[in-house]
Amino acid sequence: MYAHSSESLIKQAREIQESELLKFLSRLGKLLQGKELGHEAVDSLQRLHLILSATKYTRKLPPELHKRLKALLSSPTEQFQVMSSAVLRETVPPPGQEVNYNQDNVLQLNSHAAALLLSQAASRADLSSLCAQLLRGLESRPSEGSANSLTHTLPMLNAVLTRSPECLTEDHVTLLSKKLVDWLRYASINQGGGVPSGGFFTGPRSRQPVPTAELDGTVSGDFFTVLCVGQGFTEDQWMNVYSFSMLRHWLLTYHSVSIGNNTADTANRLQLSLSLSLSHSFSHDDRSEVDGSVVSMVSATSSSSRLLPPKERLREKAFQYCQRLIEQSDRTAHKRTDADLQKACLVEAVCILDCVCGEDASLVYRTFPCIKALFGRLSSDLSFARVLLPIAQFYLNHGDMAAVDCECVWTLVFGRFPAELFNNQYLAHELLRFLRLNLESLQLRVPRYSHSFPNLLKFLAWDSPAVVDDFVDLLPSLVTAGTAVELLHTLLDLPCLSATLVLQVRSTCLPISESGGHGLLSLDAFRSQSFRGLFLFLLRGEAGSGDTIDRLSTLHEQLAETADWPRVVHCAQTVPVLLHIFFNTVVAVADEKLLAHLVQVMLERSSLLLNIPKYNKEIQRVFSSHLLRLCKLHPSLVVDQSHELLEFAGATAKVYSKEEIYTHVVWVLGEYLSVSCDSRCSVRLITSCFETLEAVLFEITSSGPPPGADCPAPRVVTSLMSALAKLASRSHDLIPRVSLFLSKLRTVTRGGPVAWCSDEEDLVAIVTRGEELWSLLKAPGVAQSVLTPPPLVTTPQWHRDTNVAMPLRLRALTNLTHLQ
Repeated sequence: MYAHSSESLIKQAREIQESELLKFLSRLGKLLQGKELGHEAVDSLQRLHLILSATKYTRKLPPELHKRLKALLSSPTEQFQVMSSAVLRETVPPPGQEVNYNQDNVLQLNSHAAALLLSQAASRADLSSLCAQLLRGLESRPSEGSANSLTHTLPMLNAVLTRSPECLTEDHVTLLSKKLVDWLRYASINQGGGVPSGGFFTGPRSRQPVPTAELDGTVSGDFFTVLCVGQGFTEDQWMNVYSFSMLRHWLLTYHSVSIGNNTADTANRLQLSLSLSLSHSFSHDDRSEVDGSVVSMVSATSSSSRLLPPKERLREKAFQYCQRLIEQSDRTAHKRTDADLQKACLVEAVCILDCVCGEDASLVYRTFPCIKALFGRLSSDLSFARVLLPIAQFYLNHGDMAAVDCECVWTLVFGRFPAELFNNQYLAHELLRFLRLNLESLQLRVPRYSHSFPNLLKFLAWDSPAVVDDFVDLLPSLVTAGTAVELLHTLLDLPCLSATLVLQVRSTCLPISESGGHGLLSLDAFRSQSFRGLFLFLLRGEAGSGDTIDRLSTLHEQLAETADWPRVVHCAQTVPVLLHIFFNTVVAVADEKLLAHLVQVMLERSSLLLNIPKYNKEIQRVFSSHLLRLCKLHPSLVVDQSHELLEFAGATAKVYSKEEIYTHVVWVLGEYLSVSCDSRCSVRLITSCFETLEAVLFEITSSGPPPGADCPAPRVVTSLMSALAKLASRSHDLIPRVSLFLSKLRTVTRGGPVAWCSDEEDLVAIVTRGEELWSLLKAPGVAQSVLTPPPLVTTPQWHRDTNVAMPLRLRALTNLTHLQ
């Protein structure tokens, strides 16, 4: 985790002796007494921070040194502010030397001193006291020479809100809401400082106020926002920017305060509804409501908004501010950084509008025309994807109330985004987070969601390690009765999809050649019209065009060289995890007909997988475990799929290539092909299964393995023997055939090593198992009870049966142990 040199430094810091530490602290204290602090002081502070942070317990510094470190918090050099704050956060302050600021100097805090102050707040009472001091400081007029003294206050309040929003009172909320309204809506529209008017007599009095400008260079014609530019900014303009940056967090958290005034707030809202509806009769002195590009269905003027309670008024001003930002974002910025700022402000503005509409439903009708126009303007440009996701959130939250058609939004979110921007890491994170946060709403309101998994899985196929956690949460919501079969095929083809996406990206670049000068065969296949249909199916955007394709083996041949590509390997490693989630979910939503289809898919696809090392074995292991689970829950599946299961078990080649799943298929046939599990199970079916397994067992024990294959695993042989014995115990006519084979097996193995088993211990275990079965079959009635015991024996509940003495004995033993 650390480099060797770093580990050495940390070890030295942890093993420093107390006497050596005291000498170092004394030397540092003398060093900090100097008027000018240089590199030696910086190095000593860094070393002290390492010593303090490397230990698991908190140390105390000498009072004099602690005092000098506190003095460094107000140093003009920020480097010393940072180091002293970091050191003090790792220590326990001596009694009486806590960082404590009163109302007079709380506004003089810099960000590093504020971080220390917050870290030393031991209780909610401390935070509440700090909040009160900060808010009283906001009320007071800043003294002369305290420029930018307010700029650290809002970040501190925001940190307090994040840590403990309950420490605010209703009075605090009212005060801060009023201040935010003032800063957001009534900041100065002139640039900070002045621009000289020119001429010979140029001085401070000749400087004329210059209005701020828009990003396209035109003079700002409305109130100041974060998208206004100028040569300098006033303090209230900086507070405007800070207020906007914390506005959404404030709107989301101020509900955590005491709710004593909620009743009065609701009464005021009802009382003012009439004045809001008649607001057109008042004079409009709020230009944002007159010059806006969106016509409001409900218009509120500044004269009526002044009558609103503070929270309501803040929502109204936040609404106006965000609409102004949306109007400003339509202007062409001259700099790339300004264009990026426009996008970031659009994201925040749409999120804030979503918040205020969630609190006041009447704003939905005023906001939707603006949001709809913004979506229409940006939807054709995927560079605005980070803005379009908050718009989709707004449609999801308020689309039903406004009765608007949201289909175009979901076509973009579930269609073009994954199909064209699957390699955009930021979008992948944001979109998958959007899906996780709105999972229930999407399942209820967006039918398209559950059919969009071919597109959504492109994010997983492209960058599996980064997004696998998201799909662990999302996959159960994508499993439905209508999509389960296709989704299973798609999960198994994820490595192929990963390779196809890499080829798609490479095909848009210059021709790719390897070091030997030979082009990629898979890339040629991707560009070939002969195989185009195979790749287009993998790249489909929506479910419903078919469960899978007929030429899977051909596709795997064309993608053979991609099996060792890092993206493909990482993708293949996630498939077993997702398959476990899929089968655990499908059991709850599928009927027996669908489960039978899934069993058939498992048997077919166990032979149709991209040849990646360890991938095939992992998939077979998953299939095996869930095949047993499905058949245990629904034993009738064995009769329903008896033809497919017997066809699979009758292929001798699968003994050598698919040992895991073959063993479980044989076990399932022997365990559940019984009249007690399904009344449709006939003697003819049992005999057919017996003959199939008997032929395979005779073939693998009468000759050696085929060239290039290993000997059959001992558990395959013993599973076949046990299955034959179970079937014979249910149809006694078959017992002589099993007994004859088992006796021959014992006779053959006495002659020495055999070709089909290379290990002597394994051979002994097989023969021992055969003798046990042979002995059981001598008594058919006992054999059936032992090999296929009734449920009463396999799942005993004697400790619950009141008709036997076991519960009484258990209770007596329990009482005795408790008494001791």
